[in-house]
Amino acid sequence: MLKTIPEIIAHARQSLNTITAEDAAKKCKREKGIIIDVREPAEFSEKAGDNTINIPRGLLEMKMLQMYPDENLPIFIHCATGARATFSAEQLKRVGYKNVWVITCMLDDVCCVF
Repeated sequence: MLKTIPEIIAHARQSLNTITAEDAAKKCKREKGIIIDVREPAEFSEKAGDNTINIPRGLLEMKMLQMYPDENLPIFIHCATGARATFSAEQLKRVGYKNVWVITCMLDDVCCVF
């Protein structure tokens, strides 16, 4: 039986850390973490939150291992709707990162906070 994307995301989020943009901004600053925007570069250039790093979902695991080899680094991931962020968080956990958070707010909410 095929599943819809919302069903897959809901199931995946059961095993992931989720956080609002406002709480992520506070926690990221307090714990010296990073905020990753996993949208495509063209999307990122149109609208992005301050202090966010753009690493597209398709390159995330490879770039993260090169740029941020600390498995305990607090990582906060967002995208436009939360779908790509959820899939990205799953992958980072699979690679071995231990402190990964999915920002559950929409892009406009994230941009207002960061």
